[in-house]
Formats: sequence, C-alpha cells, structure tokens
Amino acid sequence: MAGPTMISKVKAYWAPLILFGLGLFYQLVVLPRSFPTSHYDALGIKPYSSVEQVKEAYEKFSSKWNSGEEIPSTADFLKIQYAYELLTDPLWKRNYDIYGIDEQLHILEKVREQYGEESYSRIDLPLLDATDRSVHAFNVVTSEDFPSIFHDSKPWLIQVYSDGSYLCGQFSGAWKTIAALLEGIANTGMVELGDIRLATHLAERKPIGQIFFRRGLPSLVAFPPGCKSSDCMTRFEGELSVDAVTDWFATAILKLPRIFYYTKESMGKNFLAKTGPHKVKVIFFSKTGERASPFVRQISRNYWAYASFAFVLWREEESSIWWNTFEVESAPAIVFLKDPGVKPVVYYGSFNNSRLSEVMEQNKLQELPQLRSVTSMELGCDARGYSRAGSDTTIWYCVILAGRLSPELNKMRETIRRVQETLLSDDESNAADTDQSLSPAAVAFRNKRLTFAWLDGEAQDRYCSFYLFSETSFETCGARRDMSDVPRLFIVRYKRNTTEDEAKIERKPRNIWDAMQEQEVDPASQLVVRYNGSDEIPQIAKWVSEIIQDGDSKDLPFYRAKTPELVPEDSEPLLTRSAQSLFSKSIGMKQRIRNIMGQCYDYLGDPRIGPALLLAALMSFGTIWLMRGQQLAHPSQSGQPGPSANEDENRPARRKRAKKGSNEAGPPSITDEEPKDAYQMPLLDSDSD
Repeated sequence: MAGPTMISKVKAYWAPLILFGLGLFYQLVVLPRSFPTSHYDALGIKPYSSVEQVKEAYEKFSSKWNSGEEIPSTADFLKIQYAYELLTDPLWKRNYDIYGIDEQLHILEKVREQYGEESYSRIDLPLLDATDRSVHAFNVVTSEDFPSIFHDSKPWLIQVYSDGSYLCGQFSGAWKTIAALLEGIANTGMVELGDIRLATHLAERKPIGQIFFRRGLPSLVAFPPGCKSSDCMTRFEGELSVDAVTDWFATAILKLPRIFYYTKESMGKNFLAKTGPHKVKVIFFSKTGERASPFVRQISRNYWAYASFAFVLWREEESSIWWNTFEVESAPAIVFLKDPGVKPVVYYGSFNNSRLSEVMEQNKLQELPQLRSVTSMELGCDARGYSRAGSDTTIWYCVILAGRLSPELNKMRETIRRVQETLLSDDESNAADTDQSLSPAAVAFRNKRLTFAWLDGEAQDRYCSFYLFSETSFETCGARRDMSDVPRLFIVRYKRNTTEDEAKIERKPRNIWDAMQEQEVDPASQLVVRYNGSDEIPQIAKWVSEIIQDGDSKDLPFYRAKTPELVPEDSEPLLTRSAQSLFSKSIGMKQRIRNIMGQCYDYLGDPRIGPALLLAALMSFGTIWLMRGQQLAHPSQSGQPGPSANEDENRPARRKRAKKGSNEAGPPSITDEEPKDAYQMPLLDSDSD
C-alpha cells in the first residue's frame, strides 16, 4: 500500500518538486558562476576600495612573502599581483569598478600557462605594461554637446573608448579610415568613458540594472537617420574591422544596396545582359578587392534610376582582356558604358565623395538620352514641365526617335548622335565657315531649347501612338507583330502661355465638363511634325533647323492636350532589393546565435530568479495540498467515504468495463446491422391509401 500511495503523491506534487529543484540548482550552482570572485577578493578587501587601501593590502602580502612567513603558490601570487597592478592604475580601476571591463585578463592566463608550477620568484614583473596605450581621439562628444549634435537628419556612428585601453589604441587607425569613408554621408564621434553620464547612456544594462559593454571596448553605437534617442540606437556586434563596420553601417543603418564583384566570365551574362538598355553601366576596377565604400553605395542608390553598378578585381594577367573590352589600362579606374557603339568613358585614380558625385552627374545620361518617366522633366520633353533653358523660356523643342529595340534602332540612334555633333560643331566654328541653314538649330541646341532623345516604342506604346498615330504606327509602337521594325523621327514644339501662367486666376468652373478639361489638359501646347526624309545626317539637321525657324517666327495655333503618362521601367533587382533582406556578413548567423546566448546569460545572472522559483514551488505545494484536503473531506454528494488509492488507480479500468457492458446489453440502434430474421411487413390496402 505504501508504494502506490507514494507514487500517487509524487504525481500530485510533481510541479512544486521540479520548481524546488530548479530553485536550489540556481542558487547553489548558476548564481555563484554568474558572480565570480573579484580582484578585490584576491586582495582581501572590500569592493570599490581606494587605491591607497589596495596598496596597503598588497604590502601586507608582500611583507609576509619577503619574511618567509608565507610562501604563496604561483596561482595565488599571480591573482594578487594582477589585482594589485590593475587596481592601482586609475583608468583601469575606473573601467573595472563602473563597467566591469577587464580587457587584460588574457595576460593572466598566458602567464599561468608559461610558468605552471614554478616558484613565484621566477615570474617577471610587472605583469601589465602601462606604457604606449594612448588613443588618438578626434571629434570627441561630451554630455553637454550630445543633445545638440542631432541638428540634421544625418546618421551618427559613435565610438565609446577609454584612454587607458590597449584595444582602443589598436583600433585608432581603423577608426580614422572608417571616419574618412563615412565623410559626407554620416557623422562620426567619440565618447570617453570618463564622461560617465554619457557613457552610461550609451552602455548596455543587465536585468539587475548593472551597466556594461558586452563586447568590451571599443564599443560602436549608431543612430539611424532621424534618430535622436537611445530608443532607436543600434549597437554593432560584429568584428572590429574597417570592412565589417562600414558594411554593417551602410547596410543596416543607411539601408544601402551592395555592389557586387564580377569576373571576366560573369560580367557579360550576369551584368551587361541583365541591365536595362536605358541605363548607363558603371564599372569600378579595384586592385584590392575591397567592398564598395559607403559613399559609393550612397551614390549608387541616388543614381539607380540612371545607372547600374559593378565591381571588378583587377588582375595583371587579365589586363589585355579589359583593354580590348573597355579600353582600361590600369586600376583603380571607373568605366562608363553608354550608348551601343559609343566609346567607353574611363576615369583613373581614387575617388572621394565629391569627385565621384561630380563624375556621376556628368555621365548619368546616355549620349542620346532615353525619354523615360524619370528623365522627361529633366530633358525638357514633357508638356507638364519646362525647357532645360529654364522656366522663363516659352518655346522649346524636343526631337524624339521612337522605335523598338533592334539593330535598326541602334543604327538610327547613331545617326541622331551624329546630328547632335554636327549642330555642336556648327555652333562652335567661325561664322564664315558655318552653314547658315543650320544656325537656328545650333543656337537652340546651345541655349538648351533643343533636346534630342530616343523612345522605346514597345515599352511606351500609348505614348508612342499618341504622337505617331497613323496606319503604320504598329511598325514603331507596341509589341512586335512581324519582323519589320521601322524607327521614326518626330519633333515636338512646346509653348507655354506666359500670361496665363502668371495670372493663375482661380475661377470656378461653370459645369462638370469645364472642371474635367481644366484638370486633364497639359499646361503647354504641343505641335508635332513627323520626319519623312532620308537617313542622311545633313538632311535631318537641316529639317530640324527649318522646323525651329518656323516655330519661332510664326504664330502657330495654341493647342493643348493630355499626354499619356510614360510607363516606369521595371525595377532592376540588383539595386532595388531591400537592404534589410541582404544578410550582412559583418553579423553572421554565428554572431546572431552568440548574441542570443549572451542575452540569456544576462538573465541567468539575475539573483531574483532563485527566490522566485522557490516561492513558486512553495505556493504550488500549498495550493495542491489544500485541493487534495478538500477532496478527502468531501469525497461525494452521497456521503460515501472517499476513494482509496487502489480505487483511484482502478477507476479507469472500471469505467472501461462498464462502458463495454453497456454497449453489449443495450438495444440495437438504427445504425446497427440488420438482424438475420428481420423481414419487411407487407402493407395493407388501407395503409397504402
């Protein structure tokens, strides 16, 4: 009887027993490991004792050793000597007392392994080297300056350092490089641990409220764009290297896309072939193979609508390939690939943020730019906008070559580029040598009143058909129906009514039709002339000049219409992938797991967990004891004595037998099988009626 009774009690009290065991294990095993002995314990003094008290305690040990009264073991001597040297240095003591930083503990382990069980007198002293630990600090931020540094929306990267830290001194060179790479796109600053108020604000906190730096010093924290408090602050947890820090900051903080490296085998099929024809191809040649710097990635995002970017690692054995392909002689270099058949534009040397921005602005468009949703206003080929010459210009022109992507279109694009060169050279030459018939077009082109562009007739079907509405427009606009592709040239004359633009009188529409008309028509009038001549360059240039001369001199009808919207091009996956989805190598899977384990370890060091587990065990035990006592006092409504332990165990068996017996004794239901002697009673005539 005792065995089943004990088993029944264990089953009833299993939860409080487990909680009680966990509480004891936490108090006796886990908690002591979370709070190891301090260096003050090695000297036998109270925590946070002064430097004088540390020296007094060490002198007591030293006098005993010198007198021969006590001979310490090597391990004990190393503990005492290390604690003395650490706690007598003001900076090291400050870092240890306030933040728990002890970055030289590896030296103690190294000396232990070196001397083993040898006599303590053979150990070379001092253990710690207090010389050459200076940190070259710049852009230091103090607690007084901190509230006012967020005057703009630029992000911040701040290094928390200590003047007495070897690791911070070793990181100084890398930090200068990081600050230089982030110049122009982010602010950088340094905070010394001596500024306790600000350093505490930037430090981490354990569940018990203790401040610390999980990965020691230096510690890097970032404030994303627009962030002005610690609530949105992000902490760097990766390897302290230039590449890892800048990649993390560019990817996680600035949300910038990466620029990938390509080889001579993958350049054609994975970059050039997959990049849209409307974009300029920008290729960086690097000697080092370093990742794209943050300002390069920033510029690539700013110009993603105009260009695609790639990196190539320069190797001398492949130099002939790159010379024959892109005319690149050496690295570092940047190559701009524009229109088909146009010579690549090559720049040599290193680039900073301002120079690269200037070069990109000069080369962001093709020699014959494409008319697109993002370029129509900039090119002056939009009836809702203005001329490239400025908003004061009332009449301007746009020559558009429309067609589907094909060899015929590429050939015609080359012709139009030659027309541009003809007008440009005609304008720059002497008046005696120029063809006066081209003068109107040359002057308009120089004054930015004339623009040349090409249009993808297949992608911009509605826009193309709006200007080339005819029986043969299918040969130029829309999807390809047959093998014939006929590029067509036309010119659009835009004119704005300056009187109407300046007045801008707000008048109420008389009816719904007037309101719809006011909203739908474009502010500038458009007159379209299609070119039906030959593909000769002089003839095209002369035709453009004649149109401009007539458009400027004659009073033509002011006709306004609603131009179809240009369809945005498909986004390029390489540069439009969200930066959050790019897995940063600076914070890999191992590092993420390590961070999670560190957070769990912080909670294990909470001394409140053990008493909470013991209290939960006590409350659970009392609750179960009371419930069992009530069951024994009131076993059932009929006043029968409560069930014994044997009855508790046999109750499921009795229920099973009772259920089985009830099923056998019960009458058959309509769902049971039909009895063998059953038959259908015939119906009487009266019943059938």
